[in-house]
Amino acid sequence: MSGQRSPTLCVRVRGQLACFTRPELKVERVSYPVMTPSAARGVLEAILWKPAIQWHVERIHVLNPIQFTAFRRNEVNHKAPCPKAKLVEEGGPAPVYYADDESHRAQRNTVALRDVDYLIEAHLTITDRAGPDDNMTKFVDMFQRRVAKGQHFHQPYLGCREFVAEVSPPDRCTQPIQETRDLGLMLWDVDYTGAEKRPIFFQACLEDGVLAVPAETETTLAVPQVEGGAQ
Repeated sequence: MSGQRSPTLCVRVRGQLACFTRPELKVERVSYPVMTPSAARGVLEAILWKPAIQWHVERIHVLNPIQFTAFRRNEVNHKAPCPKAKLVEEGGPAPVYYADDESHRAQRNTVALRDVDYLIEAHLTITDRAGPDDNMTKFVDMFQRRVAKGQHFHQPYLGCREFVAEVSPPDRCTQPIQETRDLGLMLWDVDYTGAEKRPIFFQACLEDGVLAVPAETETTLAVPQVEGGAQ
């Protein structure tokens, strides 16, 4: 059963603001011009995720002209601490963090996208964690039903959680923008299988408003070289 592939599925995603942060400009957040494949997969998993399935993004259609906007935000300098393993195992009060108590704030600039509208094309595969009752027809019907009803496990967002995404069935009348440009190296995903997480990039190009996403093969993905030649 593992490895079964679904037909290509489509979903439309819209929002007033989006920020798909370039990793080399993380302090002062600057968005890629187009939604990244990992962000698209995050939207799909917000609609439907099960251990038995895995999403594979194929193409991202850009339906609205690419427009940037800049603004400043007050951000905290610390994150909420994770509970220790002993606390998780034995129970007890979890560590508390209130952003209002943060004495030192940082005002950072954000260069985001505005009035974004995308059509995501992707397919599902069955993983080796599938149960005896799991099958592709069930998951395809489940996804299409959840999109039609506007259901999701958590609120889909566009790069940052505060940039809420509106998800709807695809409208066949919509057309991508007629724009072709080289987007340079774009984040494809992060590999967590090794001892350290490894970002993976690919050479992205927008062709007539459509970003084609490479498949999961090392031959189609580019990993930038760091100083000294190591990957």
